[in-house]
Amino acid sequence: MFTSYQEVIDFLFAQLPMYQRMGKAAYKANLNNTIALCNLMGNPEKEIPAIHVAGTNGKGSVSCMIASALMEQGYRVGLYTSPHLTDFRERITINGRKIEEEAVVDFVNQYRTQFLPIRPSFFELTFAMALDFFKKRAVQIAVFETGMGGRLDSTNLVQPILSVITNIGHDHQQFLGDTLTKVAREKAGIIKEGIPVIIGEKHPESMKVFMEKAEEQHAAILFAEEHLTISPAKRLPPDSTTQKNTIRYSLTSEENTLPLSIQTELMGSYQIQNIRTAIVALSMLRNTFFPVNGKNIREGFMHLIKNTHLRGRWQIIETTPLIVCDTGHNKEGIHEVVKMISQQPYKHLHLVLGAVNDKDPMDLLGAFPSEATFYFCKPNIPRGQEVERLYEEGKALGIQKMQCHKTVSEAYQNAVSQVGEGDMLFVGGSTFVVADLLQFLHK
Repeated sequence: MFTSYQEVIDFLFAQLPMYQRMGKAAYKANLNNTIALCNLMGNPEKEIPAIHVAGTNGKGSVSCMIASALMEQGYRVGLYTSPHLTDFRERITINGRKIEEEAVVDFVNQYRTQFLPIRPSFFELTFAMALDFFKKRAVQIAVFETGMGGRLDSTNLVQPILSVITNIGHDHQQFLGDTLTKVAREKAGIIKEGIPVIIGEKHPESMKVFMEKAEEQHAAILFAEEHLTISPAKRLPPDSTTQKNTIRYSLTSEENTLPLSIQTELMGSYQIQNIRTAIVALSMLRNTFFPVNGKNIREGFMHLIKNTHLRGRWQIIETTPLIVCDTGHNKEGIHEVVKMISQQPYKHLHLVLGAVNDKDPMDLLGAFPSEATFYFCKPNIPRGQEVERLYEEGKALGIQKMQCHKTVSEAYQNAVSQVGEGDMLFVGGSTFVVADLLQFLHK
């Protein structure tokens, strides 16, 4: 019997296989454990109306956008996302409030002796905890973000009223397949019988897969870009009260219940695809028990960060000098980050970068301007990539200014000390680099 939250967290991290920390050793290529856990709890997944969100990039942002608008409409909304950045409880929230420490302790104490023989992974047990919490707190609807893939992801046991696939890209290929078509098949696994699905981005290699799966499942399929046009972003002056910067997007659609524009604090230009996907998904809810009107869609975007505490997406740490972090970590995500950096005015670019050991350093380092100063670091997880490997790959690419540091905080502090007037500092390469940074800044 655990008596404290810290004991439970230590147990979860130390005893259960966790993909984020261990990689392939923690991956389960079936749903058997999750099914057993759900049966153990009386199958709460069958009682919670759900919106299920998958995709290579943007699924966390889209999940938060949808949840925020649902909150503004007045629903009691569960939100399950991963990974967390600084606090385990970020993964499981209701109307923006994290699961209480006591609830985490109670869940593990209630089921520990029964779930240990099942030998669940960290993710499987966390998903079960979310279901249990959402059922006990009587959420009206919940938004579930997949962990990886879709077909064999634990979250695929939910019974959605709507499915969303943001996009397809190159990530987790050792599990999902080495082509975009194979990855698309895994993501398409969340398409359910008779349940509409929104596809965020069209891609020649994935369209056919999604359309065939939707036809097989007799599910209506909508490609978001065919139903909503969004104008280029217009950056607005800081709010006179909060001093926060926002971006306004104008919307054009045949759907007259949608707002004509939305404002958001999310500054990354890549969010335009996620915004389109989320708005089309929200418009589809008009035919369900959970409609969201145009006003609350607009309010949901305006209050997105307050409602969901979304972080690490082109997050501005300082404005003078400009210091930004972003969790983009795969080929497509890094491409969007580099595009954002290219749009900033700076004299010299400083990059605090780290990665996990299943990522190709060339995909990371080769994307950034070689004339920048690179500060390599290893995120504080067992599968963090050694800085020496990054350094050697940097040399092969002809990068001249490189430093190696043991930790993210050490690299960050060193970089900050060398940033000159008019320079820019970017921190990223991995979700876990950003997590370590935010943990350090929080302290």
